[in-house]
Amino acid sequence: MHQLDQAAREGGDGCIDILSPPPGTDPEDCLHVALHVHGAASVRRGGASTVLAPGDLLISATPHPAGLLQDSECRMLLFRVPCFYLGVRQSDVRRAGGLVARGNEGTGSLASQFLRTLAAQARAHRARPGNHLARSVSDIVAVLVAELLDREDPEHPTGAAELLSRIRAHIEENLADPDLSPESIARSQHISVRYLHKLFQQDGTTVGQWVRRRRLDACRRELERPSRRQASVSAVAHRWGFVSHSHFSRAFREAFGVSPREWQAYATRTEGHNPAS
Repeated sequence: MHQLDQAAREGGDGCIDILSPPPGTDPEDCLHVALHVHGAASVRRGGASTVLAPGDLLISATPHPAGLLQDSECRMLLFRVPCFYLGVRQSDVRRAGGLVARGNEGTGSLASQFLRTLAAQARAHRARPGNHLARSVSDIVAVLVAELLDREDPEHPTGAAELLSRIRAHIEENLADPDLSPESIARSQHISVRYLHKLFQQDGTTVGQWVRRRRLDACRRELERPSRRQASVSAVAHRWGFVSHSHFSRAFREAFGVSPREWQAYATRTEGHNPAS
């Protein structure tokens, strides 16, 4: 990519790092987000070309997607965010061949506006924006990526995809309920537990793994918030449905590479500072 906004550059590769990789994670395990500013650009995927309009977003596993075409007047802002914060794997985006989000509708519009604000703050201060804005941006991008991957999923017929989307929404609404279970989830959607398991198996996971990961993500976000710094790790775990503290600590380390206390301490140290310093 070329014709990038010089004032927004944060490093030699022209990317603005939304957040730095936390300890214990691979610094290369990131997704790249390109915000189209002006000029002509299109992306070719699966034999079809999509013309990008100003404000549109291109999300990819690499900084230079093979299918991206630009003219000499094209200008884009590049952002990079660790997959750790998005709850998504590089391979999922790579398999989809990149993801395009329109900047004038839905979550894409919200993400586009926040990314512009992030870039403007980086230009104004010649440094990375504060963690509050950066983490808000990463949360919005996480929602956007999840939505786009759901639309791209070729494994499910439309009806099954819509049902799985409703099930995930139900899980999100009831994450803090310690009685959330495959039985209660299936009952809420008027389907059998067996069919519920089949839906998640087709998606490459299990109901239990999905619920556990979403709860861990919720705990991670809560532990990094200033208002929750005084809350004990056990209290946060219990609030999100974990009954056993030792089980929670083990699961958190397996998912994120650090213990809950280490993550809380890391978030405390980086609050109000350059997130990549």
